[in-house]
Amino acid sequence: MKVNLFGGVPKISGNYEEDADIVVCLGDTLAFLRALPSKLFRLIITSPPYNLGKQYEEPKALSDYLIEQEQVIDELIRCLADDGSLCWQVGNFVDVGEVFPLDTLFYPIFKRHGLKLRNRIIWHFGHGLHASRRFSGRYETLLWFTKSDRYVFNLDRVRVPAKYPGKTFYKGPNKGQPSGNPLGKNPSDVWTFVAQEWENQFWEIPNVKANHPEKTAHPCQFPVELVERCVLALTEQHDLILDPYMGVGSSLIAGLLHDRRVVGCDKEAKYVEIAEQRIRDLFLGRLKVRKMGTPVYEASGREKVSQIPLGWTNGGVPK
Repeated sequence: MKVNLFGGVPKISGNYEEDADIVVCLGDTLAFLRALPSKLFRLIITSPPYNLGKQYEEPKALSDYLIEQEQVIDELIRCLADDGSLCWQVGNFVDVGEVFPLDTLFYPIFKRHGLKLRNRIIWHFGHGLHASRRFSGRYETLLWFTKSDRYVFNLDRVRVPAKYPGKTFYKGPNKGQPSGNPLGKNPSDVWTFVAQEWENQFWEIPNVKANHPEKTAHPCQFPVELVERCVLALTEQHDLILDPYMGVGSSLIAGLLHDRRVVGCDKEAKYVEIAEQRIRDLFLGRLKVRKMGTPVYEASGREKVSQIPLGWTNGGVPK
């Protein structure tokens, strides 16, 4: 896939410059944010470290982690345009088998800073880490906040196919006319595995695992498609988008695919290097990106029926 930002050669910088189209910064997130102008970004979207002890983070007490992140959040809100949106995507922190839902811990922080929650979006995916002493986790949460009641929301750009596209009103003055929006339906606040069946195709936004075309060395990588939906719905062409924990640059790529200007920062040199290479590959037309709305698979009718677990009846009910 190849892009041609603004119909010309983009200006790329390693530090924020007012006329730069792409900023890819290697450095500390908080220090980077403190150097940015206020009210700059129409969309801030990110997935912060979960404090799980991944190779790029040092685990700390949960209270210390939240205090540290609140400093970042304070700067993000300062940098957010008055009509902008902030999307904060998190999973669960797990300590000695106990689950702490991070979105519920972050919500009071954003509320103290005056932000308004527009959606608590559940992103449900089909594959992830397996558990043996609890049910396997298969979702993460995206909190969408705004500063005010005046914000961009372009629903028509992100509608999905209706389950019954030919459905009509059966009575009243509109009898016989289509009862749904001809552009499709609202994707709702649950972005789910097998979101719908449409012409024998099954839809989802899969997480980035080994067989995903976008997979890199990063262990917790954003799928570009997840960010694209936010970019299309919450920004306009040429708007500025920020990812303060950009990792390998998936948020930046999602913005560039739709002619947005992008700014990202990460403290890990190897991930910044990958992000820069992915952006170069995007402009050269050789970056592999999973296209929005691509079915996860198409049923052929020849699929084998899964074996019924031992102890279950043929009706699928435990004995």
